[in-house]
Amino acid sequence: MVHWAKHPGRQRSVKTLIPDKSLAARRRDGASAALRGVGLRLTGPRRLVLEVVRGSDAHPTAEAVHQMVRCRLPRVSLGTVYRNLRLLVAQGLVKELPGPHTRFDCNLSEHHHFTCLACGRIADVAGPLTEPHSRALVSRVASSGGFSVTHHRIEFYGRCATCRRKGRGRAVRRPPP
Repeated sequence: MVHWAKHPGRQRSVKTLIPDKSLAARRRDGASAALRGVGLRLTGPRRLVLEVVRGSDAHPTAEAVHQMVRCRLPRVSLGTVYRNLRLLVAQGLVKELPGPHTRFDCNLSEHHHFTCLACGRIADVAGPLTEPHSRALVSRVASSGGFSVTHHRIEFYGRCATCRRKGRGRAVRRPPP
């Protein structure tokens, strides 16, 4: 939205840009609508937990979510954050990425992950990038073992572009077994 305002002491009008709604307000409204959409009670901590996970592309741990929520709600407990994350996962609003340090993902589309072994960053890899190879792999796994595969996850490991540019040559972290 564009507003023209006359400022005292100035001879001319000055054009100022005022956004219709702040990013934070849109995120808050989106989180509230999502919670109501699955029939969950709208509580401050629950809304903030969902906002934090949705606002992060870093796949945060519960502890990281707790730290970010505490910036706005200093008295919220880690237990409250854990309970709300579990509830959001159960309701399908957030995905859980198992591992040594469980992480949470708001990207609900079919996708895989790349983990940098130098810095630990997790990046989304679009599902279509792995098709049709991943479908063929699922088919081979199912037929070779007589399995009925309901879903799968592919994990990629290596060094991200930032770490490669910085020359972080040696991987510090090892992939899970």
